Amino acid sequence: MTDRLSQQFAFLQEADRLKGVLRAGRLTDGSRFENSAEHSWHLTLYAMVLADHAPADVDMIRVLKMLILHDLVEIDTGDVPIHSQGGTAHASALQIAAEAAAADRIFGLLPPDQAAAFRTLWDEFEANTTPDAVFAKSLDRVQPVMQNIANGGGSWIDYDVTLEQLDTRIGHKIARGLPAVWDWVRTRAMPFFS
Repeated sequence: MTDRLSQQFAFLQEADRLKGVLRAGRLTDGSRFENSAEHSWHLTLYAMVLADHAPADVDMIRVLKMLILHDLVEIDTGDVPIHSQGGTAHASALQIAAEAAAADRIFGLLPPDQAAAFRTLWDEFEANTTPDAVFAKSLDRVQPVMQNIANGGGSWIDYDVTLEQLDTRIGHKIARGLPAVWDWVRTRAMPFFS
């Protein structure tokens, strides 16, 4: 029992480091950059509030678990903004490999049963093929858009993002799991690109 608790608390202590990983997006008031732990918390709240937009086959408990776990790899890799380096760095083979290695290390701190369960959820989120993952990934993409709208354009200005880039890099991913939400959000984003 003590070995299991030691592993669990080692993981929890390591997870606390996510609070120190800064993201490219600012808080809605624009006062400072958001950290990845705040982003994960905010996404779980997004999931709860927007649950009525999820398809009937989505398991909200699994979605919440994915969202709270999905960015833990950033403890090792940092946040890679989707609009950085022309939008190509976010899904590069090197970044994917680095995140997989981080997942191995971080989830490997847990007892084997929990490590396997958490890693399975993380892999599912990354693959973005199941209804749960599609909904979760759509939430992950819509939250920064809403923050940029609230803070006057935020990272769109920093990275000189066009409406076409927003549509191709993010919009289709949001629309895949939240089509009505994307229609509503895109209408509110358009004035920033005129």
